[in-house]
Amino acid sequence: MASAALKDELDIVIPTIRNLDFLEMWRSFFEQYHLIIVQDGDPSKTIKVPDGFDYELYNRNDINKILGPRSSCISFKDSACRCFGYMVSKKKYIYTIDDDCFVAKDPSGKDINALEQHIKNLLCPSTPNFFNTLYDPFREGADYVRGYPFSLREGVPTAVSHGLWLNIPDYDAPTQLVKPLERNTRYVDMVLTIPKGTLFPMCGMNLAFDRELIGPAMYFGLMGDGQPIGRYDDMWAGWCCKVICDHLGLGIKTGLPYIYHSKASNPFVNLKKEYLGIFWQEEIIPFFQSHNFSKDCTTVQKCYVELSKQVKEKLGKVDPYFLKLADAMVTWIEAWDMLNPPNKDSANASSK
Repeated sequence: MASAALKDELDIVIPTIRNLDFLEMWRSFFEQYHLIIVQDGDPSKTIKVPDGFDYELYNRNDINKILGPRSSCISFKDSACRCFGYMVSKKKYIYTIDDDCFVAKDPSGKDINALEQHIKNLLCPSTPNFFNTLYDPFREGADYVRGYPFSLREGVPTAVSHGLWLNIPDYDAPTQLVKPLERNTRYVDMVLTIPKGTLFPMCGMNLAFDRELIGPAMYFGLMGDGQPIGRYDDMWAGWCCKVICDHLGLGIKTGLPYIYHSKASNPFVNLKKEYLGIFWQEEIIPFFQSHNFSKDCTTVQKCYVELSKQVKEKLGKVDPYFLKLADAMVTWIEAWDMLNPPNKDSANASSK
């Protein structure tokens, strides 16, 4: 059965503060998979999960107990807490989705199995080194076009599959404020590889990745309670992942699948969370665009630790927050390796 593809190799990670009634509409697509639910906010609150789902649930008390002092790297009162689920998973692949994301329909009116499309994206190579004008050459009905170098046609392993959203677009607060009624109704039947050397804004609400290839870089930063910034958690992870993928010869795809994003968040609340990030990203983006890794960076962990040093040295001048973030990046890697002990044969082993 197609919907059960990789059912023993993939976990679905969901951050939430509410009962997960939305899972009912995903039942036919998700019920054969294992769910990791990361409860944000008050740990004494009981989160209800519909019957029939195989899941484990972690709240803040669990995170503190499992990670001890290293739990400081996991955000509180922010969906960035989802990355704890990536860390405790033992599967090769992760799909993460927000609890306000519903099943979308394609132009024919058929329900879209988002997870199935993400799996297709991850299992086919990416083509970051040369752009194919027919987009993903591995999709049915497409191929490499005339003029595409044969030496590059094998592609590279796909580390990340970045899906999109119908209805409420993923806009920042200023755009939300000037376009409050705008909805995305365009279904574009396309998957493409983001070219090497090009950054992108990664949204975490409909995202899949190969945990073995890129997991240690999928840290959603320090956001939410006690932090000066929010809503940049997935952006930070995306920028870090992209430069590391470029360095290690991995690919990131974007496009299909779509989900239906049901609910617009409050633009005034969002503006309070985002306003520093809107200024800071004018320094952050050039930092990532100009970053080069040393030859010693042969694993994701090594890349990430080296990146943290550069964050401290260069972005620390922008604001003291980045000094704290750089330390948290190192703590995250220590926590990752604690729960996922490096193995000599692993491509991502960290030899410290």
